[in-house]
Amino acid sequence: MKAAVQISILCEDQARMGFKDKIFLAQHGFSAFVEAGAKILFDTGATDVFLHNAKLLGIDPAAADLVVLSHGHWDHSDGLKALAGRTDKKLRLLLHPGVFADRHKASGEYNGVGFTRQQIAQNFELVESEASCEVAPDVFFLGEIPRINDFEARRTPFFQVTGDRQVPDFILDDSALAIRTARGLVIVSGCSHAGICNIVQQARTVTGEDRLHAVLGGFHLLENPEQLERTVAFFETNRVEHLYPMHCTDLTALSRFHQQFKIRKLCAGDRITLGNA
Repeated sequence: MKAAVQISILCEDQARMGFKDKIFLAQHGFSAFVEAGAKILFDTGATDVFLHNAKLLGIDPAAADLVVLSHGHWDHSDGLKALAGRTDKKLRLLLHPGVFADRHKASGEYNGVGFTRQQIAQNFELVESEASCEVAPDVFFLGEIPRINDFEARRTPFFQVTGDRQVPDFILDDSALAIRTARGLVIVSGCSHAGICNIVQQARTVTGEDRLHAVLGGFHLLENPEQLERTVAFFETNRVEHLYPMHCTDLTALSRFHQQFKIRKLCAGDRITLGNA
């Protein structure tokens, strides 16, 4: 098990306070640099903002051993354009094959990644997996998340275009990372379209570890009071030492989590160390 995990937030909807020549940038989206033996770039945000913030933290995302996409939305993936070609060799890129779906908002506006599978394969060593897999010792890609809970991922405002048909898009490619540490699991989610509680349950199943040390990332709690309260109840029952909801978690949800769990809100530019024995 990992002695410690260091996570640096490279892109998030808010930025920590900088000063003069060290000003972190905020942007809607998510990206984190996970150091757990292996170096993993988890999501890339929408533009090159993650590179700007990484430089201020002394991180070179192009030195990652692996890049992982949580799911196929532009605000988690389109920063790949800025990463392409920054090294002599192709970086390995792990994702669920559903990432490349032709997906749209209810308004019809395109909501997917800004490039094709072929374009990605020209610049990255593409690895596609629906199944969970161990990507480094004690570090797991959770694959497609079973939708078990009756209060998560049951409705969607999105749709996919398949041939000449429009079908509901439940974003089945949504996934996460789980890391076994001496203190329990560290779980990193991009957006939690699959449901953050479903993700926690999948992490336990895949890793064989029940203890929860930290859960962080987008929790996708937006204007849904019932889901919010049942998620709070889940984490009251399934105690976690550290909860860090961010990105697609609205103010009402953040306030509720602070009220119940005294959370700390992480922002772009923040760096934390977890899992210390």
